[in-house]
Amino acid sequence: MIRIMKNTTKPLLLSFLLSGSLFFVAAGTGARPASEKQKDKNNKAAPAAGILSPDKGKFRILLEGKVIGNEDFELAPSGDTWMARDSTSAHAPDGTEIKASGQLRLSADGTPLHYEWTAQTKKKASGVVDFSGGKAKSSIDLGAKAPFLQEFTFSSPRVAVLDNNLYYQYGILALLYDRKTGGKQDFPVLIPQDSTPGSISVAALGDQQIEGEKYEALRVSSTDLEILIYLDKDHHLARLEVPSSKVSVVRE
Repeated sequence: MIRIMKNTTKPLLLSFLLSGSLFFVAAGTGARPASEKQKDKNNKAAPAAGILSPDKGKFRILLEGKVIGNEDFELAPSGDTWMARDSTSAHAPDGTEIKASGQLRLSADGTPLHYEWTAQTKKKASGVVDFSGGKAKSSIDLGAKAPFLQEFTFSSPRVAVLDNNLYYQYGILALLYDRKTGGKQDFPVLIPQDSTPGSISVAALGDQQIEGEKYEALRVSSTDLEILIYLDKDHHLARLEVPSSKVSVVRE
């Protein structure tokens, strides 16, 4: 995991569920501070126009088969853009109660434009990220006199926003995957709560059956973690599995 800040909002839900290991490779492979020279990386696939479609529902979050929380989500058009809204309520294995929410504004091709988030454990934190032309300006409020500010430049404007505690954003990542191109595709990533950039890969696994249901399967991976995503016939996120941590996220 990359750390940019000394004071972050951790430990939070994914930190517990993934045993402290997030899913990103070394700094610089997906993003660099804006002051550094930027190099093009290997995002070969181009997103199709208008890849988003309305979606709304609820996930159950399970650890070793036991429900530990839930997430409500909605993706809907908002003027000439789209808005993805998530809210999670869960309890970590150590008893910590976790609440998180996020609002992600996107263009029709899935490119992020603006993100606002809040997280509550023992303390409350919040933040805002503005995206434009492959750059991101992040502001995080940890209750200090001034927010923590940072700016990043990415190799592509198609940045995947993957909040520590909100799983529906993996469904948006799945929509960025170009099925016509196929193969393994890399995407720059930003973890808003940590102001942490990185890179992640997505690969198609074909159709798979789980509990009698047929899904399109994708593997999301880095050098040290694998996450399996299962999509329904409309390419909406139906299930998410983290085999190494025995975590499941299932649509109700």
